[in-house]
Amino acid sequence: MTVENITNGMKEWSLEDMSAEASTAMSKKEKAIMWGRPGYLTTEEVKVYSQFREWLSKQDQNVKNTVYSFTEAEGEVWTLTRWLRARKYVLADTIAMVNEATAERADPRKADYYPDAYEALGVDPSIYVSQYPQLYAGFSKDGCPVFYSKPGMLNIDAVEAMTTIPGILNYHWHIMQHDYTDRMLKYKKEHPDFTRFECVSVLDLDKLTLGQLGSRTLDIIKKQAFIDSLCFPETMNKMIIVNAPRFFSATWGVIKGFIDARTSAKVEIFSSMTAAKAKLREIISDDNLPSDYGGTAESTTSILSREAAGGRSGRDRLLSEVIYVRSTQSLKFTLKDNEEVDIYVYTKATDGANFRIMNSSKKELAPSMKVKHTGSTSDKEKASVIHLNPAGRVSGAKEIKVKAESLKTRMSSEAYLVVVNFYKK
Repeated sequence: MTVENITNGMKEWSLEDMSAEASTAMSKKEKAIMWGRPGYLTTEEVKVYSQFREWLSKQDQNVKNTVYSFTEAEGEVWTLTRWLRARKYVLADTIAMVNEATAERADPRKADYYPDAYEALGVDPSIYVSQYPQLYAGFSKDGCPVFYSKPGMLNIDAVEAMTTIPGILNYHWHIMQHDYTDRMLKYKKEHPDFTRFECVSVLDLDKLTLGQLGSRTLDIIKKQAFIDSLCFPETMNKMIIVNAPRFFSATWGVIKGFIDARTSAKVEIFSSMTAAKAKLREIISDDNLPSDYGGTAESTTSILSREAAGGRSGRDRLLSEVIYVRSTQSLKFTLKDNEEVDIYVYTKATDGANFRIMNSSKKELAPSMKVKHTGSTSDKEKASVIHLNPAGRVSGAKEIKVKAESLKTRMSSEAYLVVVNFYKK
């Protein structure tokens, strides 16, 4: 192969093709966004592309699979330029990155990137998402899947009570290599000319506080971001940050000065939801944009609730909430007609508490249960899970209270994630 004949499977790319669309008439922002893509390369960048392709052709299948993480359906030109952009078309740096990514993928690869979401996370994913809302919903006008994340609603105590750091990272591999990849391949099959295997991210900072950005939360975010930047480079199409609190906007002004213009050009921040919705409608058609973000599609809240129904448990709906117990604490909920419930508690509380399920008249609906974690509290150790009503589902009352009484006198509280699965009788 020569630089004059670069194939993308369906189209032959000549040297002229690779650089013809670059234009001095483009704005500085447009140039920053389109830099390094097919049609916008310099002659030297095309030569580096050719050298990278030649190097890759001599590598083993594991290395090739690292580069073609979304399969060869993405297209050679688009895949290889994605990796080259990540290292600014420096061949040695790009090769080093691919080798590092191949090593990082070694253990997940042996596990086939955790095809079972439950087994990857170690808990029902719907419970996890209920405490850290995030989901894919629709596609942008350019064909990119749109990912919504709501870190302001993240409860780190709940996450740590139900899963582990390795479990979260395994689940992240599952999402990237099974969920995200499947979405891209399905769209590619329906739209053969689609080439940009990228994602539009909507980061909703509603209710975010400085207190939520502690070391435990940031540790999870950093580890996920490390995997994405190393193993799935250049997959961010745009990031729209909505409901940005004042402290974040001020911080971004500092951060922006330390990142390259091409990356910062992809990020837009809105404190006004009205302005954010207008921007989202430029990127996403109304029938793909959830109603809570200005479109006509199903709201993200409704999608999450619907996805929580069914699953392996066959439940009709889900309630999950953390209670903090120093002496006593309760969780109350209401049953609909013809409903019954199963109740579980997830915790790493080492002192423990006695849990009772009662109706509004304080009549116990199931025998009391001691809930206590006996293992390690390491972030690599699974939490204890206790079924509060192992003899059968609870019903026969409209109002139900789950009451916890600490087994020891404490100066501080312990966290318990109470998960209520609702079923139709």
